[in-house]
Amino acid sequence: MPVIHLTTTIIAPIELVFDLARSIDLHILSLEHTNEKAVAGRTSGLVQKRETVTWRAKHLGVTQELTSLITDVEPHHYFADELVKGAFKHFKHEHFFEKQKDGTTLMKDVFDYTSPLGILGKLADVLFLEKYMTRLLEQRNHTLKQVAEDGRWKELPGMQKSYI
Repeated sequence: MPVIHLTTTIIAPIELVFDLARSIDLHILSLEHTNEKAVAGRTSGLVQKRETVTWRAKHLGVTQELTSLITDVEPHHYFADELVKGAFKHFKHEHFFEKQKDGTTLMKDVFDYTSPLGILGKLADVLFLEKYMTRLLEQRNHTLKQVAEDGRWKELPGMQKSYI
């Protein structure tokens, strides 16, 4: 059962980073190379507690659907989403946010998942899946950082007019 830990420092207010991390539209932008789309549940704007999102995307050459539930939201410091239905046996993605003294925001991801297929899934983790999932999360965080820092967040649905 791999657990991926990522830390990203973003030069933006914690409120903005928290909302961007909950943005369906930012998520789609960050993974456009997979043709990721939100196809059911919340499909645009900012996810809220107890909402679901069903994603459709092409990963590892296969079009897949995955539904996650937002299980916890604690503005502006934490939220979590968990698998309801999809290719994984289990996953929980926790998002943590810390305001730094210099005005930046430290964003931490903890992605805990279990692959299906028992020993074959564990072998897939070692051979390629953990690295693939890490790269996807890094790409998402890189895009989030860029959009937060260059002001493109103002173009995304559901974002407030000012975070200062």
